Amino acid sequence: QVQLVESGGGLVQAGGSLRLSCVVSGRPFSNLAMGWFRQAPGKEREFVGSITWPWISRYYADSVKGRFTISRDNSKNTAYLQMNSLKPEDTAVYYCAAGRASSIRNLVDVDYWGQGTQVTVSS
Repeated sequence: QVQLVESGGGLVQAGGSLRLSCVVSGRPFSNLAMGWFRQAPGKEREFVGSITWPWISRYYADSVKGRFTISRDNSKNTAYLQMNSLKPEDTAVYYCAAGRASSIRNLVDVDYWGQGTQVTVSS
């Protein structure tokens, strides 16, 4: 059974930084595309960014481009989302996602979900 466990969420002031981590178990990590989505109250879950396999390419939503960075460490079965210059509108539950296809660009590409971690950015 594939499990994704996120950590690193919390409360931060606008302009601050957070790093989310997602540890994957139950499937060879290097064969998974990894991504992050977020869902704010009353809104649909939206794509934040992803990192492909085996060739490393990264995709980002326009709203986070230049501020967020996705990375992966295959030796630790872990994906990361580094979030800088955070804004109040980044407040949401952030979900780690994994897919058996080579890339994740939207919800239908996701095969496995994490439980979510809350990120709150105060103004």
